[in-house]
Amino acid sequence: MRKKPLVLLPAGESWESFKERLLTPEERRELDLRVEIITEMLRAREDMGLSQRELETSSGVAQPVISRVERGTTDPRISTILKLLASLGKTLKVVPLEERNPPN
Repeated sequence: MRKKPLVLLPAGESWESFKERLLTPEERRELDLRVEIITEMLRAREDMGLSQRELETSSGVAQPVISRVERGTTDPRISTILKLLASLGKTLKVVPLEERNPPN
């Protein structure tokens, strides 16, 4: 398994400016969406008082995979995300980008 290189945030630079400098707009949108999905899954699991092991039992997704998904160290299949979300009483919804991120 190939490890991703460790990228350190330069001293005095914010994550947002570093991300803007390092990533293309498409990569930033993808990263933001991944963070949003993972955060919502983690919040839902914690709100339900479930451990990763309990989520494993209800979803059929192995606990080590759940851990990697929650840490953002894996790129899970959509089927894995859907299994986890269904066990948490959630699903994905495809909406136009304009609806998801209304203009400021």
